[in-house]
Amino acid sequence: MRGLGILNYKNDVVSGEHHFLKEYLSSCEKPILVDVGANEGSYSSAVLKVKKDARVFAFEPHPETYTRLTSVLSGAENVTCINAACGSAPGKLALFDYEGSTGTQHASLHEGVIERVHNGRSAQRAVDVVTLDIFATNHNISVIDLLKIDTEGHELEVLKGAKHLLRRGGIKAIQFEFGEVNVVSRVFFRDFCDLLPNYKFHRMLRSGLIALDPYMPLWCELFGFQNIVALPMIRNPE
Repeated sequence: MRGLGILNYKNDVVSGEHHFLKEYLSSCEKPILVDVGANEGSYSSAVLKVKKDARVFAFEPHPETYTRLTSVLSGAENVTCINAACGSAPGKLALFDYEGSTGTQHASLHEGVIERVHNGRSAQRAVDVVTLDIFATNHNISVIDLLKIDTEGHELEVLKGAKHLLRRGGIKAIQFEFGEVNVVSRVFFRDFCDLLPNYKFHRMLRSGLIALDPYMPLWCELFGFQNIVALPMIRNPE
């Protein structure tokens, strides 16, 4: 399974994130990163180590985790932290985390992630939700070089909130997680393929990417932790 890019979550070297960021960002000039589900800022920090001139927008809805995020990224230039979740429509939603916790990486907009996947007792709080389309318009962002989404089962809804950006080719690369939490949110890999018809999907490996093309349920619908990278298809000129 690990040779297929599944269950490689020990650290960013094993997962392939370290290699991917170095390879992908090397060709980007002053890249814009949108980090949705930034938690305490490890991914944003990794990007800034590779590209010091990156412009980072880091979203984290849990207020206590957000405080730690801003502390971690406080010394970095060109960083904006936003205390909100991203979704398909603006408003408010319930964020679930372990009862009595001060913010964990499992916090999710789906109660079942805490109660069923991790067998914990959940508590909820209302959090603000914004769409990436509205946020990009308000901040004059025409192109996102890298969109990273780690929202414990809510990834598809985040992408639905970026439909205008996607339609005009405004997102160059997307990294998101897929796995057992998608059983709770009832999202198949096929749903991502349908939403992103102009992208080619890959699983992340320690030192590269493995293409998931063509789509086959036996090959794609595997509900174990995996990092997926979606890159725009290169179309041959007619």
